[in-house]
Amino acid sequence: MAMTGGMAAPLPMSNHTRERVTVAKLTLEHFYSTLLTQHEEREMRQKKLELVMDEEGLPDEEKSMRRSLHARKETEFLRLKRTRLGLDDFESLKVIGRGAFGEVRLVQKKDTGHIYAMKILRKSDMLEKEQVAHIRAERDILVEADGAWVVKMFYSFQDKRNLYLIMEFLPGGAVTLVCKDTLSEEATQFYIAETVLAIDSIHQLGFIHRDIKPDNLLLDSRGHVKLSDFGLCTGLKKAHRTEFYRNLTHNPPSDFSFQNMNSKRKAETWKKNRRQLAYSTVGTPDYIAPEVFMQTGYNKLCDWWSLGVIMYEMLIGACVKSPQVYKKSKNTFFNKI
Repeated sequence: MAMTGGMAAPLPMSNHTRERVTVAKLTLEHFYSTLLTQHEEREMRQKKLELVMDEEGLPDEEKSMRRSLHARKETEFLRLKRTRLGLDDFESLKVIGRGAFGEVRLVQKKDTGHIYAMKILRKSDMLEKEQVAHIRAERDILVEADGAWVVKMFYSFQDKRNLYLIMEFLPGGAVTLVCKDTLSEEATQFYIAETVLAIDSIHQLGFIHRDIKPDNLLLDSRGHVKLSDFGLCTGLKKAHRTEFYRNLTHNPPSDFSFQNMNSKRKAETWKKNRRQLAYSTVGTPDYIAPEVFMQTGYNKLCDWWSLGVIMYEMLIGACVKSPQVYKKSKNTFFNKI
C-alpha cells in the first residue's frame, strides 16, 4: 500500500467491487424505503378504521373487537408478505399477451385459486436493451401507486432467467376493444376523466408514464379505467434512470455522494433539472408528444399530450397519423408531427 504524507493511500477499486457497492446501495435504499412505506400504510389503515368507527358511533366494546380483528389481519398480511413464492405456486392457464421482453400469462394461484396476470420478463433481454431502470421503475410504481387507478401488483419474484410480476387480472380488456369506431361525448368524458385521475395519481408519485395509449388503458369488471404497462415509465430516483446502470463500471461510488463542496451549486442545479426533465425518445409514435421527438427535454406534460390524442380518436375516429410515412422514414414522421 502506497504512503502519502505519512498516510496510507486507498487502494483503487475494481469494476467488480464498484458494481457490488452500487448494488448494495440500491438494495439498502429499497429496503428502508419499503419499510417506511409499509409503516405509513399501516398508520393510514389504523386511522381510517378509527374514523369509520367514530362515524358509526360504535360502543367501546365493539371498537375493541374491531381493533383486535384489524390487528390479526395486519399480522396475517405481514406473514404473507414474508412468504417466498416461486413459479411452482402458480398454474399457467393461457398466454394473454406478448411483448419485447417476454409475455403475460393468465395464471391461478394453487393454494387459493385466485386468478392473476403473470408478467414474465427475460433478464437477458432487459440487460441487453438497457431496460433495467425502466423495469425497476415499473415495479416501484406498481407497489407505490393507488390501486384505484393503477393495475395492482400482488407479488414479485425471480429466478436465474426471468423476473415475474404477479398482477391484478382485468377482465374488461383494453379500451381499444371498446372503441371500435367512435364514442359518444358522454362515454368519452367518462373514460377521459378517469384516465386524467389515473395519470395524475402517478404524477403525484413523481413518475412519468411516457407510453399513454388505448392499449394501456384497461377496464376492470365494472368498466372503470386502470393504467397498465409501465415498461417505459421513468421516475425521480437514480435507480429509475438508464444512465445509472449504463455507467456502473465507469463511475466510482463517490460520484453518487456529491461530497465535492466546490461543485455543490453545480450538483444542485443538475439534480434540479434532472427532476424536471427527461431526454430519451420513447413511447408509441401515434401518441408521442413533439418535445419527446426533439429530445430537448420533457416532463410529465408529455403524458397529457398523449391523452389529448386518445380523446381525439374517441370522438373523431381516426388519429392524425400516417403509418406508411412512419414505416418509410421515422425521422420524416417525427418532423411532420
